[in-house]
Amino acid sequence: MSRTVLSGHVPSPDAERVVDLGDLDGWRPRLVASDLDGTLLSSAGEVTPRTRAALEACWDAGIPVVGVTGRGPRLLDSVRAALGGRGIAVLAQGGFVVDLERDEVLRTVGLPREQATAVIERIESVTGDLVLAVEDAAEQAEAHAPLRVQHGFDWPYPEPAHLLPRHQVLPTGAVLKVFLRSPGLGQDELLARARSVVDPAEAEVTHAGLGFIEVLPPGVTKATGLAIALDHHDVGFGDVLVFGDMPNDLPMIGAVTAAGGRAVAVANAHPAVRAAAGGLTSGHDADGVARYLEAVLAGV
Repeated sequence: MSRTVLSGHVPSPDAERVVDLGDLDGWRPRLVASDLDGTLLSSAGEVTPRTRAALEACWDAGIPVVGVTGRGPRLLDSVRAALGGRGIAVLAQGGFVVDLERDEVLRTVGLPREQATAVIERIESVTGDLVLAVEDAAEQAEAHAPLRVQHGFDWPYPEPAHLLPRHQVLPTGAVLKVFLRSPGLGQDELLARARSVVDPAEAEVTHAGLGFIEVLPPGVTKATGLAIALDHHDVGFGDVLVFGDMPNDLPMIGAVTAAGGRAVAVANAHPAVRAAAGGLTSGHDADGVARYLEAVLAGV
């Protein structure tokens, strides 16, 4: 059956923290890439007027903006709205890349059912029984296709979902990604245990700060998804300014910093992201991305 799944999401106490940016030395990127939830968007899931103006100012200055999100294709309309329908969007942690202006899918990747099943079993061998939700790769071009959710998963967004018993959650075909929630382990511990038994050649494992981990096809990260957008714009990682807040942002933060670009964490970011990023800006409820972009464009 289908129903709407609701759950509360508590903002970080640093979401409204304002950070003094100091001297940004005049460096300007050729492209801006930003995570959405917890970074570009407010706690209400919206782009504020100030942030919208900053994004438009980037485009006006010839600097394209790429949204890089864990949101799946079923949420494409919300991603399109957040980005004003402009440029390229990287969804599903890099597994689904789309040119918003041309409605052209540039990348789509699935994890075979048998492989997903084997990975889940391996993770449960070190975590105990987990609760599942799945994004069906066969439906990923449909923006409103319901998520397949096991009873008891507690999905954090108010959207349609197929509530199913455990044995029916995995579809017969490939999956775009699998969400795993533990009744007793926090997301960081769950991720650490999963990574201890899952070879990256078999699947990628990450989390986006929502209380569960995600299992993705091998090689699917925000870095590999962003690379497709960069190829489209003929821009290298070293010319990118990237913003993020959670462990799923670490691959693109690492790729950008390794190439000499700039990575900035919002004040409410996960400790691992703050450690990896070279810069820090205000929290996402204090227009942190907009404040940083304003300073960059002003040459501060």
